[in-house]
Amino acid sequence: MMAIPPPPTVRKLVVEVVDARDLVPKDGQGTSSPYVVVDFDGQRKRTRTVPRDLNPQWHERLEFVVSDPATMEAEELDVEVYNDKRLGSTAAGARKNHFLGRVRIYGTQFYRRGEEGLIYFPLEKRNILSWIRGEIGLKIYYYDEPAEEKKPEQQQPADPQQQNPVPPPPAEEPPAPTATAVETQSIPPQPVSVVVVEEAPPPPPSAATAANVQAAVMPTPVPDEATEEYPEEVRKVETSCDQRNLKQSNSSGGDSAATPRVIYGRFVSCSESVDRQRSRYDLVEPMQYLFVRIVKAQGLRPCESPFVKVRTGSHTMRSKPARNGSGNPEWNQVFALSQAKPESTLEISVWDGGPDEGFLGGVCLDLSDVPVRDQPDGPLAPQWYRLEGGEDRGGVMGDIMVAVWLGTQADDAFPESFNSDAPAPYVSYTRSKVYQSPKLWYLRVSVIEAQDLRITVPPPGTPCDIRVKIQLGFQSARTRRSTVNSSLSVFSWMEDLFLVASEPLDDEMIILVEDRSMKEVGLVGLVTVPMGSVEQRWDERHVVASKWYNLEHGPNNYCGRVHLRLCLEGGYHVLDEAAHVCSDYRPTAKQLWKPPVGVLELGIIGARGLLPMKTKGGAKGSTDAYCVAKYGKKWVRTRTITDSFDPRWNEQYTWQVYDPCTVLTIGVFDNWRMFADVVDDRPDYRIGKVRIRVSTLESNRVYTASYPLLVLLRSGVKKMGEVQVAVRFACPALLPDTCAMYTQPMLPRMHYLRPIGVLQQEVLRVAAIRMVAGWLARSEPPMGPEVVRYMLDVDGHTWSMRRSKANWFRIMGVIAWAVGLARWVDDVRRWRNPVTTVLVHVLYLVLVWYPELVMPTASLYVFLVGAWYYRFRPRTPVGMDMRLSQADTVDADELDEEFDPVPSTKPAEVVRARYDRLRSLSARVQRVMGDFAAQGERVQALVSWRDPRATRLFIGVCLVVSLVLYVVPPKMVAVALGFYFLRHPMFRDPMPPASLNFFRRLPSLSDRLL
Repeated sequence: MMAIPPPPTVRKLVVEVVDARDLVPKDGQGTSSPYVVVDFDGQRKRTRTVPRDLNPQWHERLEFVVSDPATMEAEELDVEVYNDKRLGSTAAGARKNHFLGRVRIYGTQFYRRGEEGLIYFPLEKRNILSWIRGEIGLKIYYYDEPAEEKKPEQQQPADPQQQNPVPPPPAEEPPAPTATAVETQSIPPQPVSVVVVEEAPPPPPSAATAANVQAAVMPTPVPDEATEEYPEEVRKVETSCDQRNLKQSNSSGGDSAATPRVIYGRFVSCSESVDRQRSRYDLVEPMQYLFVRIVKAQGLRPCESPFVKVRTGSHTMRSKPARNGSGNPEWNQVFALSQAKPESTLEISVWDGGPDEGFLGGVCLDLSDVPVRDQPDGPLAPQWYRLEGGEDRGGVMGDIMVAVWLGTQADDAFPESFNSDAPAPYVSYTRSKVYQSPKLWYLRVSVIEAQDLRITVPPPGTPCDIRVKIQLGFQSARTRRSTVNSSLSVFSWMEDLFLVASEPLDDEMIILVEDRSMKEVGLVGLVTVPMGSVEQRWDERHVVASKWYNLEHGPNNYCGRVHLRLCLEGGYHVLDEAAHVCSDYRPTAKQLWKPPVGVLELGIIGARGLLPMKTKGGAKGSTDAYCVAKYGKKWVRTRTITDSFDPRWNEQYTWQVYDPCTVLTIGVFDNWRMFADVVDDRPDYRIGKVRIRVSTLESNRVYTASYPLLVLLRSGVKKMGEVQVAVRFACPALLPDTCAMYTQPMLPRMHYLRPIGVLQQEVLRVAAIRMVAGWLARSEPPMGPEVVRYMLDVDGHTWSMRRSKANWFRIMGVIAWAVGLARWVDDVRRWRNPVTTVLVHVLYLVLVWYPELVMPTASLYVFLVGAWYYRFRPRTPVGMDMRLSQADTVDADELDEEFDPVPSTKPAEVVRARYDRLRSLSARVQRVMGDFAAQGERVQALVSWRDPRATRLFIGVCLVVSLVLYVVPPKMVAVALGFYFLRHPMFRDPMPPASLNFFRRLPSLSDRLL
C-alpha cells in the first residue's frame, strides 16, 4: 500500500523583542524614544515606541513566515533600533529617525520552540562614523504548524452536459512554457525556488515534450501491481532563468536503456570511465564499482531463510537471510564490487538457507553494457528477471528484482553497501561512518549554605568540618571546609563546583553533605536532582535563582536543608582537546554561534608503505587500516581496507569552519575489533597521526601531500608509513568576517568574565574526553576509546624529559633572533666590517636628527623582512616533526620513564635513579632562578640604601645626568652616546666597564638564605 504523506506544514519564525539597555541619547534632552524594526525574508515589522527611555522594555512578539525551511539557516534576520523623531525637542527639525544600532542574526542561531532563551546582543554600527552603544535582548525561535487547506468552491452545474466535461483533443498540444512559467505554476502559496518532479513511467514518444513539463504539475498515474510496493521517488530540482529539461528515471516497464538486459540492450560500455559530477569528490581519485541491488523475489518454491549469492570474476558475496521465508522473500541489500578489471558477466543466484542449501534459481547478466549512474541522478529502478535453473529446470520457479549499475564512491548507495574489499562476517566494522560528539555542558553548582543539620558536636578543640560533595556519573567534586556560626546552626561555603554534563540530560546528580570532623566520614544527608530540571543560561547577565533542597537520610528522612544555585552554562566552550590543537571554540549554546567563515574539505586518498600490524596464518603479515579525521564536533571514519599495505580510500569529507585558527587531526589505525570475539575486545592499534592548522592554508587552494606516520614506542620513534591527503579551505581570501576573527578572543566571553582555573579546566577536560569516548563507543560500528584518546591527545600534558627538552629548544629558537641581533651589533661596534659600521653611523645620525622617521623606518623594515621571507614560505602544510619533538635523540631510559604510568610500576632502584637525575636537573634550574632573582634585587638595591655608599653614588650621578640633559640638547647627547658605543676597538679598554662593575657590587638577598 502507498504510504500516506504527512500533512503540509508552515514554519513560522518568532522574534520576541524584550528590552534594551544603555542606549544612546538622541532627542537633545539626554534620552531617546526607541522602537525596533525587524526584517526577515522580505517581511518587515516594527514594535511600538517607548517614549523617553534609554532602557526600554517592549515584550512584543513578532511572527514571520519562513518561505523555505530547508534554506532557513542561510537566511539573515536584521534587527534595527531607531529613535522616533515625533517625540522629543528635535522633532521639528529632524528629517528622519535617528539610528541607534543594529544586530544581524543568522539562521544558524535560530532554535526550535522550547529551547530558546533570552540573549542580549550588542548593538553594532552601521558605518564607521556612527556613535552606537548598548545591547538588545531577544528571544528567537521557530515552530511548525499545519497549513490551512483551501477547500475548492462547489459550483452547481448549469446543465447536465457540464457534469461530464469533454477532454481536450490530443492533437492540440500546448507549447512548452519557459522556465519562468514552470516555476510560477509549481510554486505553492509561499514562494519557493524548487520544482517537485515526481518520477513516473515515460510517456509515448509523441508526447515526450509535453510530459517533461506536465510532470511537475500533474498527478502521477497509479502504479501497477508489480511496482506497488515501491512508491515513486520525489526529487527536488532547482530552477533558474534558463530553461531546464526535467529528467525522469524510468520505472520497471520503461526504456531498456535504464537497466541491464540479459541478452541485449543499449548501454554505455563498461570500459568507459565514470565522469565525476559532484564537486565534493574532486579532491580524490574516482574508484569504479559495480553496484548490485537485490530487492526481493517472488514465486519461489517453499524454502527456509533463502539468501542470494553474487559472483563476478574473483568476487563472491553472500547476502543476509531473507526477512521472511515465504515464497516472496525480501533482502534490500546493495553490493559494491570493485571494478579494477572489467568483468564480462554477473551471476546472481538464490539459495535455500536450510542445511542442504538447495539451489533455487539464478540469472546471468551481461556486463558489456551496464548503465552508468552519475550523481546527482536518482536511484536506478530495479527490474524483474526470470530465474533460470540450468540443467534442472523443473525445480526452478519465480522472479527476482535486481538493479545493476556502474558508479563511483560518490554514489549515495556506497556507504551502506556490502563492499567486496571487506570480509563478509565483519562488514559492519569496515564501513565508513560519520560520528558526532555529544553536546557537553558545564554544570555549575554554587554551594551557598546549609541549615538545620543534625550533626554530632565534635570534642573540644576539634574543628567542625562539614563539606558538600556532588556526584554526576563517574565525576565528583567536594567543597572546602565550611565556616560556621557560634551556635552550629548555619554552615556557609559560597563556593562554585564544576562538572561536565552530556545530553540527553537524563542523569541524576547526587548532592551529599558529609561530616569530616571525626576520623570516619559521616553522611549527614543527601538529595537527588534530575539534570532535566536544571536551568540553562547563555551569559552572565542572567542570574539563576537559588533554591533550598531538603536533605534526607535515615529513618527520620528530613535532616536539614542546603541552599544551592544550579545552572547549565551554555556560554562556555567545553574543552575536550588540548588548547594548542583545539578544532572548535564555539560555546555550547547554539544561539551564541556565529556564522561560518568557510568550508574545510579533506580528501583522504590513501596510505603507502604501512608496516604489518598482525600475522595471518602464523607467517604472513597483514594490515587492515582505516583513517579517522576529527574537526569540531564531527568525526569521520573511512572504510577499512583489509590485508593491504598500500590502502586506497579516496573518500572526501567537509566541515564548516567557524574559526580559521583551528587544527584538523587525522589518524590512521589498524582494525583489530572486526576479528575479535565478543569477550576479547582487542583495541585498535595506532599507526600514526597528522595535524594540519587551517590558518596555514591559503584560500581556495588544494594541497596534496604525503605525511609520514610516526609513532613513539618504548624502543624509540618508528615510521609506520605515509598517508596521502588533499585539503582545501574554501573561503574568500579577504572576507571581512575571516579577517575580523583574528582580532576577536579565541574562547567565548564567559571564559574571560567568569574564568575557570587552569587545574580545574584540565580535570574537566579529562572528564569530557571520557564522556566523548563513551558516547562514540555506543555507536555502530563503535569507535574505540583508545582511538578517541589518541585523537584528543589525552596525555599531552603529562611530564617527560623529552618534552621538557623540546620546549627548551623551542625557547632557544624563539630568542635566536635576539641572539643574532646582539652578535651583529657586537660585530658592528668591533668594526669587523668597516663599511657596515660607517653605514650604521650614517643611519644613526639620520634617525637622531629626524626622530620622526624612527617608527616609519622600523615599520618599513618589518614589512621588507616579511616580503623577503615570502619567498621561503612553506608550500604545503607541515606534519609531525621528529627533530622538533626531540624523538630522534631521546635516551632509552627517558622513553621508558615517559611510558611509565602514575603511580610508577618500576622497581625501587629504577625509581631512585630517576629521582636522583631529576634532582640534578632541578638543581641547575634552581641556580638559574637564583641568578635571575639576584639581578632584580640589585636593581632594587640602587635606591633602598642597603649599601649607603652605592646609593649615594647612584643618586649623585643621577643628579649630574639630569643637569647635563637639561643643558645639552637631546640630539647631541644621543649622538655622543651612540658614537661612544660604536667607538673603534683601539679606544676600548678590554676590562669590564665601570657601570657593570658598579652593578655587580650591589648587594642581593642571596646571603640571607639558609
